Amino acid sequence: MKNKRLFLQIAAVAVAIAAVSFISHYLFFRLDLTSDKRYTISSATKGLMKSLDEPVQINVYLDGDLNAGFLRLKHSCTDYLDEFKVYAGKNIQYQLIDPAKAAEGKDQDAYYASLEKRGMHATMVYEKDADGKAVRKIIFPWAEIISHKDTLLVNLLTNVQGHSGEENLNASVENLEYQLTDAIRILNVKENRKIAFLEGNGELPEPEVYDATTALSRYFQVDRGVLGNDPKALDPYKVVIIAKPATAFSENEKFIIDQYIMNGGRVLWLIDGSKIDNDFLSRTGQATIAPLDVNLSDMLFGYGIRINPDIVQDVQCASMPINVSRPGEEPQFKPMPWVFQPLLLTSPYNATTRNLASVKANFASSIDFVGVDTLVKKQALLSTSNASHVLAPPAMVDLKQMPDPRDHDYFRFQNIPVGGLLEGTFTSAFANRMVPEGINKPASIARKSKYTRMIIVANGDIIRNEVHGTGDNMQLLPLGFDSYTNRQYGNRDFIVNAVLYLSGDDSWLELRSRVVPLRLLNNVATTEGRTTWQIINLVTPLILLGLFAAVFFFLRRRKYS
Repeated sequence: MKNKRLFLQIAAVAVAIAAVSFISHYLFFRLDLTSDKRYTISSATKGLMKSLDEPVQINVYLDGDLNAGFLRLKHSCTDYLDEFKVYAGKNIQYQLIDPAKAAEGKDQDAYYASLEKRGMHATMVYEKDADGKAVRKIIFPWAEIISHKDTLLVNLLTNVQGHSGEENLNASVENLEYQLTDAIRILNVKENRKIAFLEGNGELPEPEVYDATTALSRYFQVDRGVLGNDPKALDPYKVVIIAKPATAFSENEKFIIDQYIMNGGRVLWLIDGSKIDNDFLSRTGQATIAPLDVNLSDMLFGYGIRINPDIVQDVQCASMPINVSRPGEEPQFKPMPWVFQPLLLTSPYNATTRNLASVKANFASSIDFVGVDTLVKKQALLSTSNASHVLAPPAMVDLKQMPDPRDHDYFRFQNIPVGGLLEGTFTSAFANRMVPEGINKPASIARKSKYTRMIIVANGDIIRNEVHGTGDNMQLLPLGFDSYTNRQYGNRDFIVNAVLYLSGDDSWLELRSRVVPLRLLNNVATTEGRTTWQIINLVTPLILLGLFAAVFFFLRRRKYS
């Protein structure tokens, strides 16, 4: 009888296990019990994984002897990839590669150089081992995404200027899902989306926006063109970029842009509020600041923003080589703070600018949000630091009379907005006006827009990459790269994020808004009490095991005595 009962119990357990296994094969769920939902991927990511029709191979060059921070980054990366495989099945495959181990039997320096040549730049980590000896490690925090015979490299390490190593690693973990899915999405894009740079009003030429064009071409077909008289000329484009115009827009051009916005079009405005002759400044050391009017003020004011005809100065700025030698002596250049080249702070409250490095500007102007239209949401994206000054024309820039960055009375303004976002329903600048003469086949004027967005930055140079030489000797530097200090700023990422946000890809950019709280150990306590904690970790499990064994044997003896 007892054997029969035991057999039935075993059979019931086996059937239950089989049933659970069968159901779990068709019904999948996971519970994320963390307060910040750090192990939950977005619905957009799940949809992307399910839509993959060809295998994606991911090689992660983050393995081997890693410190705690990079080990956390590695585990977070593999956790995401395992989660991707749940929804993509066999269409997601990945492997971990230890560059040091992969270089065994080869010339290690040559192997590392080959990774650098492919674009995977190494990160040097300096730390102390258990004996206090300084150790240098070379780490390649990169992933290689391969799909449809194309390859994209993903930098897994976010490096925000001014953040500590722990904060940058934490930001890297926050950005992992976005960085990985963004590359997979680019390699598997099916829709041909278009954006356009406008020409015809002295905008930046193609070589000076080459780096931004190349970065945007990963997501869009990028065109350039002059506005004619066709009111629907901009309709095929998701976003229009107006980059540093120098001459006035005609009423026909303004009408075409306005009606494009009224029909839901998106515009990235990069407009200077003032102008200065840089060539004259470099020759004489002096130049006059004058207002720049490109005949867009009335349109932008009606939409809810004003670009002021001034120049902002900021203590947080890039450096410029200045000749400090006396007259008649051999020139001697020394890097000095160039307060007219502010390093703009990026807002942490919008997906466009979250976790971005500072954006370098050049003779930027300030902006004001105007109007009380409740249908338009306004938000600052770029601003100066807490030690700034506004120079209003008419004014003179004199290299021999630069302000002292330590003068707190002069640099008394804080967080002056330079770039902002407007989104909502706008009123047409031509709502109470006639259609300009010369517009072909004018339709009825749309006086209220569909829900749309625009980003306005009061500086055109943030999209301009440096160009050295001409013709075959032309050298184009990366956007945001400072050739004097060899530092890379966040200009390129800002432009790409701005266009993606305007085009409606904010569901992906919102992944940047994920916040993973940084819970760090007390370094002093862990160092001073290291031996104590080691003893506790070693002895406590043995004590618990001994207590369990004693209780078990006591109960067993009591039961069978």
